[in-house]
Amino acid sequence: MAVPKLLATAAANETFGGVTYHIEGELVPVLHVELSSMGVYFEHHILLWKDPAVQVELKPMKGALKRMLAGMPVFMTGARGPGRIAFSRDGAGHVFALHLPPGGAVDVREHQFLAATDSVDFTFTRVKGAANMLLGGTGFFIDTFSCASHEGILWLHGYGNVFEVTLQPGEQIDVEPGGWIYKERTVQMQTIFQRLTTGIFGGAGQIFWNRFTGPGKIALQSMYLHMESGE
Repeated sequence: MAVPKLLATAAANETFGGVTYHIEGELVPVLHVELSSMGVYFEHHILLWKDPAVQVELKPMKGALKRMLAGMPVFMTGARGPGRIAFSRDGAGHVFALHLPPGGAVDVREHQFLAATDSVDFTFTRVKGAANMLLGGTGFFIDTFSCASHEGILWLHGYGNVFEVTLQPGEQIDVEPGGWIYKERTVQMQTIFQRLTTGIFGGAGQIFWNRFTGPGKIALQSMYLHMESGE
């Protein structure tokens, strides 16, 4: 299996999907976006600064009733240019961009989303059962971001550093359940339960893994910050 590779920690003058962006900072990185006709949406608490000309407003999300029943926000925050805006999460980590082509889509673990261009659609599913062991059986959410007919950018945040690996068809990797950030939709995920014993003393423990099967890319984070589902 290929070894996960560290992603770049900075970006300058990257243009895609109707915006130009920059990522700077080693410990708590900042995403700077230059807006023109294409807007962005984001979680409201990550806004760091903006030009006065940039307009900020609530952006209603699809599936409002479903989101309310799941205890998730019904609104995101949206911004439109012209002008510049910057975002940062309150935690040491790694910000990176995914350039989605028309028809592209990825599954993202909850609490990893930072921002996206308006051309990126968003929905979510709840994972129940054995796949949710970090959350005491209450379940966790997987966000799905996609571009129907236009290209777009999705910015994600990982705690610690972020590594990416490309799995070939049938290749597998076992990841601690809090250690993954996103996967391409071609990658399959299942939860593996392993019982640990201490030999002659008869003690036992247990460990859970998320097993990913290729083909496709997945990203891993070197640190996991536990947050309650739907927070």
